[in-house]
Amino acid sequence: MISHCVFIRFRPEISRARRDALFAEIDALRNTLIGIVAVYTGIDVSPETGMDKGFAEGFIVDFDNAGSRDAYLMDPGHQKAGARLVAAAVGGGNGILVYDLDTGH
Repeated sequence: MISHCVFIRFRPEISRARRDALFAEIDALRNTLIGIVAVYTGIDVSPETGMDKGFAEGFIVDFDNAGSRDAYLMDPGHQKAGARLVAAAVGGGNGILVYDLDTGH
């Protein structure tokens, strides 16, 4: 299994409703793409103050394998949602951190 982790520094003027809508777009992709096992979205709840380095919100998409993740990356719906996330982030792409973890499950 591959966990695709995305952490975002949203621009301050991006409302809670807009952030939720952006996350909902990612979550909705599980209805159209094969291989998405789970989608988790939310804010950082770690007690380690400041360790998020400003990447205080994000999502994780679990895929059954790397091929499913790769199909997601190429999917037009993902690319459109990703472009909207970049536009909402501080510094565009510099305000987004992506990390994929092979959990071996």
